[in-house]
Amino acid sequence: MKNHDSVPYCLPDISDQERIIRAREYQELHAKRRTCRYFSDEPVPREVIEYAVQAAGNAPNGANHQPWHFSVISSPDKKKAIREAAEAEEREFYGADGENARASDQWLDALSPLGTDEDKPFLETAPWLIVVFAQRKGGIEEDGKTQNYYVNESVGIACGMLLSTLHAAGVATLTHTPSPMGFLRDLCGRPAEEKPLMIIVAGKPAPGATVPTHALRKKPLDMISSWL
Repeated sequence: MKNHDSVPYCLPDISDQERIIRAREYQELHAKRRTCRYFSDEPVPREVIEYAVQAAGNAPNGANHQPWHFSVISSPDKKKAIREAAEAEEREFYGADGENARASDQWLDALSPLGTDEDKPFLETAPWLIVVFAQRKGGIEEDGKTQNYYVNESVGIACGMLLSTLHAAGVATLTHTPSPMGFLRDLCGRPAEEKPLMIIVAGKPAPGATVPTHALRKKPLDMISSWL
């Protein structure tokens, strides 16, 4: 390897049995993770969201350019504006205004067991919205010019770590991806070189919140992996 400044690589010195225990406990924790579509307006401390975003900021990424930005929104007016813009796109997606749906019949059939539609009240009810942007340019200095690499992969991993941290903190989440999403760039005041990827809704579940039984179907290990 080329010479470069470095620091020692550190991991806790634990036994293989402890590694197995920790991995199993983490798997069991995330086996209970579910998307929530019914949120309470009860507050969640800002510190929780800050720690989750910081955790996401430690995700592996191309050339350590960290090509992401998280716009964290709690303003009622801003949340209302996002909901109105998102629902306008969703009405076209579902064909709710009597026009032909933008989504294919196959796509709508795939969504039907989840009971989703054009109404997105959670965008206004939940205490926090985290709008995730992918920075196509900027580098670690965010100069707006330097090329970034493996942007979608990097930001996708960061979103996973953000969701994982929120779940571990007992916060319900939902990922929402209206299409197109250009309005998010405008509402969040982000530059043209950034691409909005998703809205992560975060808060506490509403009393009596439910989950579609279809969402409980998970592929077993032998379907999602091969061991060569």
